[in-house]
Amino acid sequence: MSSEDTIFAPATAPGRAGVAVIRISGPKTAKALDRMAVSLPVPRKLTRAALRDPSSDEALDDALVAWFPAPHSFTGEDVAELYIHGGRAVLEGVLSALNDIGGLRPAEPGEFTRRAFDAGKLDLTQAEALADLVDAETRAQARQALRQMGGALKTQTEEWRGRLIKALAHLEAVIDFPDEDLPEETAKALWQSVGDLEKDIAAHLADDGRGERVRAGVHVAIVGPPNAGKSSLFNLLAKRDAAIVAETAGTTRDVIEAHLDLGGYPVLIADTAGLRETKEAIEQEGVRRTKQRAEEADLVIVLFDGAVHPDRDRETESLIGANTIAAVNKADLLDQAREKELGVEDAPQKPRSATHFVSVKTGFGIELFLSELTQRVKDLCESGMEAPLTRPRHRHALQECTVALARAQNANLPELAAEDLRLAVRALGRITGAVDVEELLDVVFRDFCIGK
Repeated sequence: MSSEDTIFAPATAPGRAGVAVIRISGPKTAKALDRMAVSLPVPRKLTRAALRDPSSDEALDDALVAWFPAPHSFTGEDVAELYIHGGRAVLEGVLSALNDIGGLRPAEPGEFTRRAFDAGKLDLTQAEALADLVDAETRAQARQALRQMGGALKTQTEEWRGRLIKALAHLEAVIDFPDEDLPEETAKALWQSVGDLEKDIAAHLADDGRGERVRAGVHVAIVGPPNAGKSSLFNLLAKRDAAIVAETAGTTRDVIEAHLDLGGYPVLIADTAGLRETKEAIEQEGVRRTKQRAEEADLVIVLFDGAVHPDRDRETESLIGANTIAAVNKADLLDQAREKELGVEDAPQKPRSATHFVSVKTGFGIELFLSELTQRVKDLCESGMEAPLTRPRHRHALQECTVALARAQNANLPELAAEDLRLAVRALGRITGAVDVEELLDVVFRDFCIGK
């Protein structure tokens, strides 16, 4: 893979459509247009053009062409976009013609964005946000990706990095110019700034993974005894018959998943095997997986069977906690006395919301149940941060940074402290992809006028 190559690829999804877009980027982009009988258009304006096959001079399509000369383009290179009719034959004809032009090749996955990064058009967080925006399935995911594409995380990271580089520059000056005694207040301010930075980053890390949760989805598990109606509730939430529903207890043996959009937030909901004592090996494995999924889930719906004897299932009841919503299904079969009897208010020392009495069959209580479920999902996702962390690598880099900052503040020698600060700078730089020692030199010369 070389930036000297000129690459091309469809920028729209395959399949029948009114319009398809093909993007070309590289030094031979203008040559490609010329070979396809297109006069170089006015930059950044759509121009109508009759595309022709360079080999046979056969007409390919009546299209629109946009021309973005370097460096004012997405990749920083010469770029052209062909807006053609979206039929498969037209798309394949144009791609085949481009492939026959010398010096052009099909782009590899992500290569356009990689070139934009290499040209300084995007940092790593913005490149990741572009991928997240393409994959976004809910409004919350799209909002988060747009904020990050706009540079929210980049700006925050660079602000931290700038403060750290300044502190390191001051410490380097102390090491390199020991005869230049710095005021005690300056040294104190240096370590105060490092301590403040560590606290700021630690506060950002203490977000309970909300940014990653928005990106990947809130994991919700439905658990309860056999025949409580878990699969019926799962199908209702999924809005399709995703799970088999039968009166036979133990129908669900494995975890079944579905992606939902609840109030604009992504949810991965799981239907699980019923919790009960069993000697059957397959069902035992299903119960084990149910308990594991309940432990790993962000939110658990604990569903009781309102049609059985009021002796409650203590094993299911033991799952009620701070991250659960308790509900009794088949409320259409209950009277008020049994509602009270079946309630879970006396589950020992388990904080939770009030129990919902619902009927998946008739729809009774479902609206209130969905309202709480949606609000709980929202609470798990909303952080109030302008620049949330969206990927594990962001979190890992910040954790490395805080560890290095803590070491620096406890170092016995200034040289060791400086090395830890350099490690912290590199950790921050890995978030955006920027690691540049020249910035450190610039601060040293500007702040201390060394050599004057």
